[in-house]
Amino acid sequence: MRRPIHIWGGIAAILITTVVFIVPFLFIVVNAMKSSREAAMRSFAMPAVWRLWDNLVEVIQTRDYMVLTAFVNSTILTVASVTMLVIFGAMVGYVLQRRPSIWTGPANFLILAGLIIPPAVVPTIWLLQGLGLFKTLHGLILIEVAYGLSFSVLLFRAFIATIPRELDEAAIIDGAGPMRIFFGIILPLLRPVVVTVIVVQSVAIFNDFTNPLYYLPGNKNATVQLTLYNFLSQFNTSYNLLFTDILLITIPPLIVYIFFNRQIVAGLTAGAVKG
Repeated sequence: MRRPIHIWGGIAAILITTVVFIVPFLFIVVNAMKSSREAAMRSFAMPAVWRLWDNLVEVIQTRDYMVLTAFVNSTILTVASVTMLVIFGAMVGYVLQRRPSIWTGPANFLILAGLIIPPAVVPTIWLLQGLGLFKTLHGLILIEVAYGLSFSVLLFRAFIATIPRELDEAAIIDGAGPMRIFFGIILPLLRPVVVTVIVVQSVAIFNDFTNPLYYLPGNKNATVQLTLYNFLSQFNTSYNLLFTDILLITIPPLIVYIFFNRQIVAGLTAGAVKG
């Protein structure tokens, strides 16, 4: 039988989780169903008239269907960035783990620096302007890859450490080259950590607000997070439309997390113990 302290600890954890995560989400849902006047009260009271469908239509039609354009931009940004993160992260992690050299130390330093040192916005904008990539979607894709690569490399490297080297040696004896060894043997074995990187980075990039704000200004380039500005102003805020937009933005990452939460945990812990 479990001791009472364990039972009360579990209850406390459930209550904290409910307050931190579920209550704010319910607050968003309730206010997304209200009229503009009721939502301005920002309370948990149920709406007198249910207007969720009307709010959804108005949010989608605002500024020539800007939300739909933003979803397309965010999807392209997320898919392209995550694809590059998986490929480059796996390749760098494999080389660092399997091919140590005099460059391994400096590479490890740069990877850790990428996790610790905050990005410099103004110099990055200057660099993008010099390369002709400022205010372009492919420029932002490179930014997202640069910011997320360190975390991805660490995950891949930890998992690759659990794969026996004998597989590489057997493939070399059979005449396989480096590219065939990686793509034909190693990469298929990385499925758990690949799923983890895809889910974690997809949610992070799809929900990113600051990077598109800094490096991709302009209505045509808007991502889903920037559409929140459609319903905010200095003197007036349409809270019913704002909460409806937040609800639309929240649903895709929430669905991804619900279906892939076990894979996330498995990928994060797969390389924790070697052997």
